[in-house]
Parts: sequence; C-alpha cells; structure tokens
Amino acid sequence: MSDDTAGTDLTVLGNVEKIADGQLADYYAYPDDLQRCWVRGNMISSLDGGATEDGKSGGLGSPGDRAVFNLMRHTADVILMGAATVRIENYSGVQLSPAQRQERQRRGQAEVPPIAVITASAELDHDAKFFTRTETPPLILTAAKTVADARHRLGAVAEVLDASGADPTRVDPGVALRILAERKLFRVLTEGGPSLLSLLIENDLLDELCLTVAPILVGGVARRIATGPGQAHTRMRPAHLLTDDEGYLYTRYVRG
Repeated sequence: MSDDTAGTDLTVLGNVEKIADGQLADYYAYPDDLQRCWVRGNMISSLDGGATEDGKSGGLGSPGDRAVFNLMRHTADVILMGAATVRIENYSGVQLSPAQRQERQRRGQAEVPPIAVITASAELDHDAKFFTRTETPPLILTAAKTVADARHRLGAVAEVLDASGADPTRVDPGVALRILAERKLFRVLTEGGPSLLSLLIENDLLDELCLTVAPILVGGVARRIATGPGQAHTRMRPAHLLTDDEGYLYTRYVRG
C-alpha cells in the first residue's frame, strides 16, 4: 500500500498580524465584474459539528461572529435562505447603518439587500416580523403548484415568484439563481439552513463556504451545517483562516 502522507508539509498557524480597522472587508470581497450569481454560504458550527444549540444557530455566536455576519450581509446583493430558518430564527429584514447604506450606494447596490426565500410550500406567516419589520419586500421563490395560493396569501407583503423546473411541486435552485441573476443580484449570501445549503451543494451551486467554528461542544442530536438526501464531493481550497480573542475560527473556503 502506498504512503500518501509522504511529502506532506504541516504549518503551525500563529498570530502573524492583526487586521486593521476597515481591512476586514477585503477578506470577504466578492469577485469583480460578476456576470452570474456567486453563491457564498455563511454558517457556524460547534467544535463537535453541531450547527445549532437548543435548535438555533444564534446560541453559538459571539461578538466577532456577529461582526463577520453583518459584514457579509453588508456586501451581498441578496440574502438567500430556507423557510425553516426564517421561522426558527424569527428573522426580520436586513438592518444596516447609515454609513453602510451610503457605501452600498457608492458600489451601485441597493441601500438594503432583499431576502429571498426558497420554499416549495410558501407556508410563512403573513404577520411574522419577517414581513412586518423590513424595508425591502422579500422574494418568495416557490413551486409552480403553490404560486397562486402564495400570491393570494403573501402578495401584499412579498413578491412571489415561480422557481420550478420540470417538477411543478419543487423549487429548482438553478432556476432560483437565474431569477436573481436576471435582477442583477449576483452577490448571493446564503445563511442556510442545513437543508438549503445541502441542496446547493448537491446541485454544484455553492462557490464558497465561510464557516465559523465556535469553541463550544454541544453534544446531543444537533444537525450538521448541511443535511440532505444527496451526496457530493466538491473540492474546496482555503482562502483564509482568522481567529479572535475568544478562540473562534473564521474560515473561508472557495471552490477549487
């Protein structure tokens, strides 16, 4: 049996340099001159691989994680997520500071990025703060079979769009991204949850993954960051590895 470890070089990662104020955005810049959707996933995991604590991802976070989370929202054209995440995390619309809004305008972006939800059922509460606490109406990317009913229920608070492919009962993620691309929403940030991230991975649509590793053990039956019926084997390459005073790791991997 050949020894495939021969010639492997290991590197000790140390405190090489501090990131200066305002420099963090450079580490999370999207590619220039995009002509298609570039899909970035942003997830958090415990040390033992759990994506949630007590069913929610927020319990794993920290001030540093929230800073990176907010920065990625600030740079995105659109936030893409699954309906279960909207319901469980009790999402509202994106909140940005006046300075962030001005910077987005200078980049040619809308002041506030919309949230787009992939959901075959469109079973969302009309009165949830996702619809009532937002400046930009969400985009509901749903199945053809559901569109008419969803527009009747949600049309006053959201834009409901048919994102089906050949199967009218399912959302085709490729079609969903084409809809976003037609609107020049190329810088896509997905915050999951695990089912949506798995769907994007299975369909070879994820360009990069930004994974925060929390120095926390959760045990139990917490889900992984991507869980679904399909399998994939997508090679990624490391773009950066950052850390903070609390021991959180901030990784960025780009499709290899």
